[in-house]
This record gives sequence, structure tokens and C-alpha cells, in this order.
Amino acid sequence: MAFERANDAMAAHERIVVTGTGVVTAIGETVPAFWTSLKQGQCGLSRLEGTGLGDDAIHIGGQIKAFDPRSRLGGWSRDKTILYADRYSWLAAAAANEAIDQAGLVGLFPEPYRVACLVGSAAGGQTFAEKACRDRFAENKRAVHPMFLPRIIGSSAAAHIGIEYGVKGPTLGICSAGTSAAHAIGLGRDYIRHGVVDIAIVGGADSALTLGALLAGNALGVLSPDGCFPFSRERNGTVLAEGAGILVLESARHAKARGATILAELSGFAMTSNATDMVEPSADGLCEAMRRALNDAAIAPSEIGYINAHGAGTRRGDLCETQAIKETFPQARRLPVSSTKSMHGHTMGASGAIEAIACVEALRSGWLPPTIGLAHADSQCDLDYIPNEGRRCEVRHAMSTTHALGGFNTSMVFGLSSSL
Repeated sequence: MAFERANDAMAAHERIVVTGTGVVTAIGETVPAFWTSLKQGQCGLSRLEGTGLGDDAIHIGGQIKAFDPRSRLGGWSRDKTILYADRYSWLAAAAANEAIDQAGLVGLFPEPYRVACLVGSAAGGQTFAEKACRDRFAENKRAVHPMFLPRIIGSSAAAHIGIEYGVKGPTLGICSAGTSAAHAIGLGRDYIRHGVVDIAIVGGADSALTLGALLAGNALGVLSPDGCFPFSRERNGTVLAEGAGILVLESARHAKARGATILAELSGFAMTSNATDMVEPSADGLCEAMRRALNDAAIAPSEIGYINAHGAGTRRGDLCETQAIKETFPQARRLPVSSTKSMHGHTMGASGAIEAIACVEALRSGWLPPTIGLAHADSQCDLDYIPNEGRRCEVRHAMSTTHALGGFNTSMVFGLSSSL
């Protein structure tokens, strides 16, 4: 028992760092392009093209219109099926490429069983699944593609990345709606803390701008036909988007031993469940996730200098998040908060990773991204949401929050530390 407690104490003090990041979004297909667009307040939400939508569907989204899988993934040599994968796997693979390259991890991993690959997704291969159904039942084609099943399963993105880079440690998909990527990040962090692996490739990807997804979201009443306007009194729903975000996590000891550049520290993580309702958010659950993340990071609420909020633009969700921030942070009225979903849209299972990367870039650059489209704030959403234009601000710790259908909540704390 004493030995187990000692091991738990050592694990709790293992410092976890970010050494690589990669994104593919509607406002930028690499981290530098994504960050430039955030700084410029660019909106990537527009009328959808080439999706075969019916009249009843929402017709706007965050579509990545110039993505070329052959250009981005043509150099892959081990994974022979990547160019025949579903689009969500392409996006995840491209983001992983960028993150692994930035981390300076070249070729196959020398200790493959000491590496994990965890990729979250809310929808998996829905793009190909819908196309296959159209082909078979609307176009009367005789059969579906023989790789139909491997393309659509929610673990396929993680598997493709693992095959290309020779990852033999824990490799799996995680599905928890809009918190999928954040859960993947937290689980990867825990694997490193407890000595299961030295490196974790973590994040999420989704590409579900399909008729089925848009009809489902519209039927639930959570989609806007106009745009994503978090915390605004005019907000009337979120806007679905496709995208991917991948981070490379390592223990600080492992990163320093190989001479890696440390981008930031993942100093705190927590997750909670509301256990009340499938669709209604809870300020209490999100508040508890934020408090637990702060405790995990061993910092006071006053040390958080920026929050990248979930901020999906729904009436109830934005209000609950505002309430949770007020309950958690004594300095809430002075604390800068923004929702980058106002620019890149709700990327579903990828959201947690994309927004975590925004936090890392904010820490590194000393600049905070805005919430665009915020002309008139809701009277009950009365915090500093960095309206419309970003600002220069040096911060030491930033928090990213997510909540999702099913009552899931996550909170992550990223920090810069001179002692690393």
C-alpha cells in the first residue's frame, strides 16, 4: 500500500509538456496560418459547397475548401491506405504530420511501445458513410467499397497515424461528443504520468458536414442559419465545422533528454459529468471541472490570465459557461475570455485540441484572440469576451474549457514555466 501511494505521488508530480502542435481548420490548414487568421479576426464560416444538402438543412458551416490530401499526405510511405480513408482521417493525419515534425520526431519511433496515439472524434467517418448510402440506395450502385468499415470506424484516424509512425503503444479512438479531443489529451497525459508511455500523440478530428449531421443538429435546435455569435444577445445557435487538432505530449524529463523545444506545459486537467440531462448543460459541472483543473495544476484561480471558452453560441450553453466562470474566478469581471468558435466554428470532437492549441499560441506570443461578431453582448453574459479585436497581453497560465452533449465537461490549464 505504501509503495502504491509513493508511485501515485510520483505520477502526480510528473510534469507534462507540449512539444508539437498541428491543426487543419476552415481558417488555416497549419498552425501558423490558423494563428494568423485568429489574430486578424477572420471568419471561416460560409455557405457549404458540394454536400448535396436538402432544402431542410442548414446551409452554412466551417468548410475546409482547399484541403488536398494528396499534397498533404502523398509522402506517407508505411500507411498504404491513407489516401483511401475517410476525410476525418485525412484531417487528423495532416495535423499529426505537422505536430510530429515540429516536435522533431523523425522517422519511426525507436521505442514504439512507449508511444501512444489517442484521437477523439464525435462522428468518425460520417462523410464516407453517407456517400456510401447515397451510392447504394439513391444511385443504385451494386455494392459499397470493400474498405467501407475501416473507413468509418471512430478509431480509424488513430490507427492510420499509428501505422505511419510505427506506434505500438495504446492506440485508440475516443468518442464523447464535443469533449472527445479534450478527453484524448487528458488520457494521454495520464498515460505519461503513470509511466505507461513517454510520448502521446493526442487530439481530435471530425468532418461531418453531411446532410444527416446538419438535419440532426437542426432538429435539436442547436444550429444557427446565420453564424456563430458566442455571448451575443443575437446568438441563435452554433455552426458545425470540420477540422483537426493534434498535440505531442511528453514528460518534461523525456523532452529535455532529447533536446526538444518545449512549447508549453499541460499543468492541469479535469473532467466531470453532469449526470442530469443529455442536452442541457450545467454550470455546476463545468465549474467543478475548472476547480479540479486548477487544483491539478496547483495554482490559484487568480493565476489564470486567459480562458478559451467553449462558447458555442447556444443560448443556454453560453449562459452556463458565464455563470461557471463567475463562480470559479474571483477576478471574473477582469479576466479575458474569448471563443474562437466564432471564427473556426464548432469542430465537434476536434474542438478541445484546436482550442488548446490556441491557448498554447496565446501563451507563447503574448496575444489573446478575440470573439468576433460580438456587437451587443447578452446582458447576462457580462464578462470581458475580448470583443471583435484581439489584444496584446502577457499571461503565464491559460485555461481551455469544453462541454458536450451527454453532460460531459473538461478543463485544461496550460502554462509557461521558466523552471522547465
